[in-house]
Amino acid sequence: MNARVFLKGLFFILLPSMAYASEGFTWISTLAHHFEIPLPEHVLTFILVGIILVLLSILYRAKLKKVENIVIPDEGITLRNIFESYAQFIMGQCRAVIGEKQGPKYFNFIGTMFLVILTSNLIGLIPGFLPPTEHLSTTLALGLFSFIYYNVKGCKEMGTLNYLKHFAGPLWYMAVLFFPIEILSNCIRPVSLALRLRGNMYGDHLVLSIFSKLAPFGVPIVFLVLGLLVCIIQAYVFTVLSMVYISLATAHHDHDDHH
Repeated sequence: MNARVFLKGLFFILLPSMAYASEGFTWISTLAHHFEIPLPEHVLTFILVGIILVLLSILYRAKLKKVENIVIPDEGITLRNIFESYAQFIMGQCRAVIGEKQGPKYFNFIGTMFLVILTSNLIGLIPGFLPPTEHLSTTLALGLFSFIYYNVKGCKEMGTLNYLKHFAGPLWYMAVLFFPIEILSNCIRPVSLALRLRGNMYGDHLVLSIFSKLAPFGVPIVFLVLGLLVCIIQAYVFTVLSMVYISLATAHHDHDDHH
């Protein structure tokens, strides 16, 4: 009976707080104003996401040191099992999109990118927090990070001159036409990544805020479930597109012809 009363009270506390968040109240902005921190809220929230992930990784490493046989998984749902299932999933995606041999080389970047974006998206579902990915500056920074990474890797894998040559197309006499088009297309990629992620996250949070104001009890739960799907899908889309760009940038001519 006490547990039921507690859950009922928690339900009536959390759901109205979604409406308060939509009206301007957030924990980060309140703390920033109290301690006079001269940083935007989305920057502070993004820093909080980084701290959370670092702490979780430290806990995972500490747990791993206590394991006698690393091959045998833990029983039930544990932090170690969640992390290792996630790593297995990301490794499978890297091998499927980039290639069996090349995929594992980019596992660290892809795994970190997906986890950072997913956590940044999910934190917006907590009452009193806004997702940093609903701000264009955050998503543009993530897009530029992916853009710089796959271009640098392309230059290292193929050589800078050969990497630039592949923008000219297969026919030398069409290079004057192909080269500027390919360069422009390449430069638009980080912007498209940023706008896609920001637009979807902003729209999802806007819908949740509107329905939290209209019907703060019960109805927002449906949109929280939909918001959860949006958070996962958008992180996945951003990561898969980054993998595709890495594959295109690092693929040799025979691999391009095969595709």
